Amino acid sequence: MQVSAIETIRVDELPNLIWVQVHTDEGLTGLGESFFGAAAVEAHIHEFIAPYLLGKDPLQIERHSHRMTGYAGRGGSGVEMRGTSAVDIALWDIWGQYAGQPIYQMLGGASRDRVRVYNTCAGYKYVRKPAAQVTANYGINSGASEGPYEDLDGFLNSADELAESLLQMGITGMKIWPFDFAAESSGGSYISNEDLKTAIQPFEKIRRAVGDKMEIMCELHSLWNVPTAKRICHALRDFDLTWIEDPVRMDHQGNVGRVAAASDTMIAVGELLGGRAQFRDLIEKADVGLVIMDIVWGGGLTEARKVAAYCDAHALPFTGHDCTGPVALAASTHMAMHAPNTFIQEMVRAFYYGWYQDLVSGLPTVENGFIQAPDVPGLGVKLNAEVFKRADAIIRKSTGQ
Repeated sequence: MQVSAIETIRVDELPNLIWVQVHTDEGLTGLGESFFGAAAVEAHIHEFIAPYLLGKDPLQIERHSHRMTGYAGRGGSGVEMRGTSAVDIALWDIWGQYAGQPIYQMLGGASRDRVRVYNTCAGYKYVRKPAAQVTANYGINSGASEGPYEDLDGFLNSADELAESLLQMGITGMKIWPFDFAAESSGGSYISNEDLKTAIQPFEKIRRAVGDKMEIMCELHSLWNVPTAKRICHALRDFDLTWIEDPVRMDHQGNVGRVAAASDTMIAVGELLGGRAQFRDLIEKADVGLVIMDIVWGGGLTEARKVAAYCDAHALPFTGHDCTGPVALAASTHMAMHAPNTFIQEMVRAFYYGWYQDLVSGLPTVENGFIQAPDVPGLGVKLNAEVFKRADAIIRKSTGQ
């Protein structure tokens, strides 16, 4: 079996997203995905990965993983790694279809039958723009709601009602980010007492409404300097949060350790890293409590299983990131079902019950606060035929001919 074509698909409505389909001469097609810089990722796939991969055996995934980022082995989560991640997932999809097994079985089998989920409280239009200031990219003032789950507006204005709504669905964890507005105004170098009190209000509402029934995660989006991040962590100590995520930039992992050492709450980081070497440095340089990996940014499933195993060797929990696209959720769920040290799986219910349904079929099943990977060969997720017919679709195909 050989790779016969590599195809990328983008749509103007979702300019951050890109899908890749790897076709074979035996009729099997694998699906992958990445997010951010979609046009640049497309260029890397067609200008570098396609000339390398066309004509080769798609089942030699480990060999290809080391070659797709570039001749010099570029690391990080930049364009090269994101393109590699998308193609890597597609190759695993092909291998699962070829073997007649779901990906979690190909990874070494399942460690559990289902995985608990938490809801990242985004709205339907969150992160749709290619680039914007953080709060300008929320999308909550951009017209009528697309459905009942405008959860970003919910946590900012009625966090108590939002928590009750999630519990009614069986979802017992929620992630919110009410500090971002203050980081924008100060560049992350200072937070006033007034802004601190404003940002803490959603946590107060949740605890008053549902007590300890809801686990709360706080996302800080790497927007703060070390002393201000420490101050925020201190201010949140009485709310018994499950974790505080990405308090400082990930370009200096020692700084992550400084915040972790000062925080009574577990610090969770990692989604912005690419490749197992960066995760190794994180684990060795910072006493973090949870490692998060975005599989469509960090090297695909080939790297994810190594990162999860390295975390396991250090008695650390592992979880997959998804605030991006349906393939990311599916790949993360397969990994979460396999990895014995999986803690929980992220989802965005506004995405899952909204625009994800318009794009793909075969999504993982979510029921009563748990998610389960499709029990079919490969990834289980397919792009809907309508996506290819859209007027705003941008489709590019490399065949080597």
